[in-house]
Amino acid sequence: MKKTVKRPGKGIQKRKLFWLKPRNTQLIVALDVDSLSRAKKLVDLLYPKVEIFKVGLQLFLAAGEEIISYINKKGGKVFLDLKFHDIPNTVSLACREAVRMGVFMFNVHAQGGRDMMKQAREAAALQAKRLRKDMPIVVGVTVLTSQQNIDTTVKVLGLARDVKEAGLHGVVCSVHEADIIRRGFGEDFIIATPGIRPAGCAMHDQKRTATPEQAKAAGADYIVVGRPIIEADKPLKLANDILKAIQ
Repeated sequence: MKKTVKRPGKGIQKRKLFWLKPRNTQLIVALDVDSLSRAKKLVDLLYPKVEIFKVGLQLFLAAGEEIISYINKKGGKVFLDLKFHDIPNTVSLACREAVRMGVFMFNVHAQGGRDMMKQAREAAALQAKRLRKDMPIVVGVTVLTSQQNIDTTVKVLGLARDVKEAGLHGVVCSVHEADIIRRGFGEDFIIATPGIRPAGCAMHDQKRTATPEQAKAAGADYIVVGRPIIEADKPLKLANDILKAIQ
């Protein structure tokens, strides 16, 4: 008897054996450091083995657009992790700037609502067309991996549905929800999973963590690893070990 899964908003559908199709899971290294010089050193050390780097709140406030320009000129790609969450017009204007800076991917907070996310997507697309740049991947942040409660999965699925209906490319979620989102929203829905910790690494302030292997098995397109790599004695070696695990 074939197994079935309830697809959010789609009723009961036949379960897709998505794991039979190898996923090209990619590594994103989070540059969670406090200065441009430290960030540059990490990029110089890890690139080209690592191609995608996450620029979050701390580094963006410390280094601004200069770090994005540096990574782009190096040949790498930037995931701008600022989690835009404001009124639709403000977020739309921010998205236009993200496109102008040439980022590969950026995120908005799904709890900002469908209208905010829809306008974010439209603003990014229009700006990319106007500047003749590639359209960045736009993903919606669901529930932070530092949070955990009894209804986390239900909440994440609801937000993922909003993201899908708003027309974004995918979500940021923990590995614990990635499997059901992959089965429920299809092969083309992008899933980025933070909170990745190789076996033996400290959890820090993360609660819903997983190993790189678990993330790949759950259907993640991108895994985000920060402190385990950038605080390692040999960052490049650990990055190589993770790449081997997901490839």
